[in-house]
Amino acid sequence: MSPARHRFTRFTRVTDRRGLRQFLAFGDRLYAGEPRHVPTPRQQIRRWWRDGVPLYLLRDAAGTVVGRTTLHTDADFDAKLGRRCQLFGLTEFTEPAAQPLFDAITAHAGTDRDLLFGPVALLPNQAGGVITSGHAERGFVDSAWNPPWYPTAYEAYGFVRRFEADTWICPVPAPPEPLPPVHVDPDGARIALHRGDVRHLDDQLDLLRGMLNASFAQLGYYTPISAAQLRRQTDGLAYLLDESLLLYLTRDGEPVAFVLCVPDISEFLIAVRGDLHLLNQARLLAARRRYRREAVLIVKGVLPQHQGRGYQRLLSAHLHRNLYTGGYTTLRSTYVERDNVASAAQYRRLGGRPLHGYTFYAKER
Repeated sequence: MSPARHRFTRFTRVTDRRGLRQFLAFGDRLYAGEPRHVPTPRQQIRRWWRDGVPLYLLRDAAGTVVGRTTLHTDADFDAKLGRRCQLFGLTEFTEPAAQPLFDAITAHAGTDRDLLFGPVALLPNQAGGVITSGHAERGFVDSAWNPPWYPTAYEAYGFVRRFEADTWICPVPAPPEPLPPVHVDPDGARIALHRGDVRHLDDQLDLLRGMLNASFAQLGYYTPISAAQLRRQTDGLAYLLDESLLLYLTRDGEPVAFVLCVPDISEFLIAVRGDLHLLNQARLLAARRRYRREAVLIVKGVLPQHQGRGYQRLLSAHLHRNLYTGGYTTLRSTYVERDNVASAAQYRRLGGRPLHGYTFYAKER
């Protein structure tokens, strides 16, 4: 072992609240004074730890934390890739600690795991990833931001890019007149437009979950979201939801297409270092109008058997109108794979451009 590696001698699992505080504090220290990085909410990380997700810390010889990660697995993701994957996520490190941290991840991966894959939190269709370009632009909720040397560190260690993508940013100008009508299809099916309703949000989210799983099943990274996972991912959405930004279409009463945007609270998360305790939640609720200038498109989709009928374009037009009338000036989108030409074309029609290059990393063991 080289002298440089001797400086990083302790890689240990977080087993108590003190270790959890150190796990959270390392992110604060690493990104102190960095306004482009949006932290993962602390409450979410604590919930994962309580649920048994293994969190690890890398320390130097003086005991200072210099890296962190999770090491977890997912049977559905293994089945999707046809490999036994060692997943890692929430992965942050100082520049000198990159190789020792990757050494530790490799050494502590399960003996039956033949592929390292990450960073994911906890799956690619939830969050994670590394940005490979656009570092001058700030990150946003449900997306990544990292220093420009992160991709170099991964690739120097032998990781290769998987599921390369881009996030997008679009202006919200005045929409053209008139809006395309919600119509009757040539085969006589009646198309109806619906919007979010906080009083029935649980039912609507379950309806969206069915469409999401069906429309994303063809993507190489996507694994179905269970009702329990969706509840965890959308915990607290009701008090932030702008009902006009959750839209879906039905065809003769059956749901066929959807889009979900949320107000962009990234600046608030940065200001509170990701700590959404009850008092900060109350502050956010009281100031929520301040965070209705920019929005984030979280997810959209069309059932495979109904693609190519113009449903997503219809939804996009009504979403654009609702954004404009709601006073939003900017729309950001979570990552879109580069071979998803149709989604990219919709953003270009809005005057959008790629914001961050985006990738996950894999390495054979």
